Amino acid sequence: MAGQKIWLRAETKPAEARSALTPTTCKALIDAGYDVTVERSTQRIFDDEEFSKVGAPLVEEGSWVQDAPKDAIILGLKELPEDDFPLEHVHVTFAHCFKQQGGWENVLSRWSRGKGTLLDLEFLTDDSGRRVAAFGWSAGYAGSALAVKNWAWQLTHPNEALPGEVHYANQDLLVESVKEALEAGKKVAGKAPKILVIGALGRCGSGAVQLAKDVGIPDSNIIEWDMAETARGGPFKEISHEADIFVNCIYLSAKIPAFVDLESLSAPNRTLSVICDVSADTSNPLNPIPLYNITTTFDKPTVPVSGLEAGGLPLSVISIDHLPSLLPRESSEMFSEALLPSLLTLNDRANARVWKQAEQLFHEKVATLPKSLQV
Repeated sequence: MAGQKIWLRAETKPAEARSALTPTTCKALIDAGYDVTVERSTQRIFDDEEFSKVGAPLVEEGSWVQDAPKDAIILGLKELPEDDFPLEHVHVTFAHCFKQQGGWENVLSRWSRGKGTLLDLEFLTDDSGRRVAAFGWSAGYAGSALAVKNWAWQLTHPNEALPGEVHYANQDLLVESVKEALEAGKKVAGKAPKILVIGALGRCGSGAVQLAKDVGIPDSNIIEWDMAETARGGPFKEISHEADIFVNCIYLSAKIPAFVDLESLSAPNRTLSVICDVSADTSNPLNPIPLYNITTTFDKPTVPVSGLEAGGLPLSVISIDHLPSLLPRESSEMFSEALLPSLLTLNDRANARVWKQAEQLFHEKVATLPKSLQV
């Protein structure tokens, strides 16, 4: 019996260098009998030849639309390019339409109209309800890195916004860059920054804490908070008047008191100068950091907080919603290795719990579409 066909599509989102498969996980699938096709990509962190060397045939970027067999599973990470043609294949990807995000009906209905299926990576969970694969650790690590760089930049370049960033070829190069910035900032401040991480016990928070350690911030300057520390409800003076950097790594599911607000930040002797909202709940009315309303980008990583006393300590927010792209190789390797055990059950997905559950969720979400789109 021929192996299940998997077609790795090229990512089309600008500056997205991550990949759902790495050469290592691609080889593991091929060795297990899967038929893996890989689209060429000009922006993926892994060279096309790295996939070719492990036995995957290469095809042109975007050719899945016309050339992928109807029984192939199309695998990717970020959203498909905006279009309207019906989708006939099974897609494994992050589609960002199950929570009724803006334009969700148009996105989801493409599968219902094409008789295809969406198995959304965000909702693949194990028996305990934990996601089988996530980019959280890498997001926390990258967010913490940019926060430290921004702290130093504000000290060494007053009144100048942090310059744009591009992805790093590997983690060591990122750490080296942050260390260099940190040392420059310490010369001006006379000390290392205090960094407070909320959600420190989760994947994202542990990544943020690890970056701080990797660049040499003393353990005594790393404040790790989780649900126990925030249970009393904010705003928290420890954030605004003890920490220099605040990294928010929580998964927001219900309304909670603000961690900081303009009133708490306006009190005299504020120390906080950088916030990295890794959660990036920019437009969420429940956002516990109600200080900004835009998503920032790698080109323009920060947004200043307005409404504070003129001439006071600067305060800016980083709210990039695809932080793991800063470290595309390591984040892809971690994600793909975690996803691999589930991918290895795709040849029997009708009986594999993780895929059965994902398909059931898809049908439940389709049922919420307007009747005219449930074709």
